[in-house]
Amino acid sequence: MSMMEKIEAPAPPPHETVARGSEAHLRLMCRMLLDTHDPYRPALIQWPELDEETRERIVSLPVWDMAVAAEGRTGLYVRTFGESLQDPLLKAAVDMDAFEESRHKVVLSDLVAAYDIALGPEPAYKRPRDAEWAFMRAGYSECIDSFFGFGLFKLAKDTGFFPPALIDTFEPVMREEGRHIVFFVNWVAWWRRTMPWWRRPLFEAKVIAVWLALVWERIDMAKGMGESSKAQENNFTLNGSKELGVEVTFPQLARICLAENDRRLAPYDARLIRPRFVPAMIRLALRFVPRPRQEPIAT
Repeated sequence: MSMMEKIEAPAPPPHETVARGSEAHLRLMCRMLLDTHDPYRPALIQWPELDEETRERIVSLPVWDMAVAAEGRTGLYVRTFGESLQDPLLKAAVDMDAFEESRHKVVLSDLVAAYDIALGPEPAYKRPRDAEWAFMRAGYSECIDSFFGFGLFKLAKDTGFFPPALIDTFEPVMREEGRHIVFFVNWVAWWRRTMPWWRRPLFEAKVIAVWLALVWERIDMAKGMGESSKAQENNFTLNGSKELGVEVTFPQLARICLAENDRRLAPYDARLIRPRFVPAMIRLALRFVPRPRQEPIAT
């Protein structure tokens, strides 16, 4: 099979069973990402005019510096990993992932400019020495952040914190985050089954190291000490509903995130794996939280 034929290879038909680590699994996850690409151009986005009160609410969110930097770093990490790949179909999918992540940064930068949001100096993005580790760190981090981001976006929509026009403008970005995490967890499952046996111990060590780094990072943020960007990021992550002008309990927010996560990932082929760790941990935590008869959300 030529390189062009490999890139254009179709996904397995819906009736075909797909085994993890198979060639069909590779084609299914890559074609999902490539075939659902939205070719929107950030330069053509018409940012809606906002009344001063709405603009001030959005400007006050302590997330813009962190969000721009995170998308810039993620784009570099994914692009660097793509440069290391030999399989043309997988490389095309990862390159598409990197393009979309970099486009998210452009969208956020344009929003910041459109609404005169002041940002601090943008950090320098350092090319990672271990491309695979960087890709895994970006992917697992997105699995965490997207899960909670889906729920907070739902709250922002339902409470009117974001006006409908702005919700519609951001919707393509939210859809892409869902596609990215589905692709990532399927890559992990596929690579586990196909890598040489002698690479498996190092790979599993990287998985553990990445999760430890992410957990430690969030524990460090949870201390909420000082005025660092990390503390600001954590304050929004833990108290994001308050920043959106709505009071919700942890169980309420958790159930909203679970429902939104399921809804946003439902359209993709059922044979593809979904991110499981964060939803499973949240469901486990909810088992130890008494559920009241009614949980009104105070706005």
